Amino acid sequence: MTDLDQLVADVRACRVCAPVLPLGPRPIVQVSSQARLLIASQAPGAKVHEKGLAFWDDSGNRLRDWLGLGRDVFYDPERVAILPMGFCYPGRLSAGGDRPPRPECAPLWRDRVLALMPAVRLTLLVGTYAQAHVLGPAPMTGRVRDYRAYLPRYFPLPHPSWRTNVWAARNPWFVESVLPALRAEVACALDR
Repeated sequence: MTDLDQLVADVRACRVCAPVLPLGPRPIVQVSSQARLLIASQAPGAKVHEKGLAFWDDSGNRLRDWLGLGRDVFYDPERVAILPMGFCYPGRLSAGGDRPPRPECAPLWRDRVLALMPAVRLTLLVGTYAQAHVLGPAPMTGRVRDYRAYLPRYFPLPHPSWRTNVWAARNPWFVESVLPALRAEVACALDR
């Protein structure tokens, strides 16, 4: 068993947030020391919690489309790692939508996991929580529009929820110029 395998086993056994998680703990990560693309996202949704597989929902379909990746590549941990800010489903807000990622998760696990992933070439910062954690607070739209400023290490993206359709309609440059650049950067990162 490698150090990363042991750490992932420890992550999957984590119960730090158990008292406040509505569906209980089920940490969901996909990592490998060989992965070249890292998806830093928000936290699993209810469908992902049920299935136990990251982005196994409509937002995952949208994200895979944005990236130009089929499920075979997306779910290959030797190529694509998925390490959210919160590893467990945090529950729903009373006004709708999912709660923010639990604040305990990223400080407890993230840096230790990333230290054992030396092959990562590109990190996709999916949504405001991932962007704020890595880059500090700033408006998401500006970061996505100015994605070139964060390359070659990071590529900021909106969260691929259904709400993004409305945002993308107001920001047509996302589909016209950002998505083609994203696909090119992802292909380059995954190129062996």
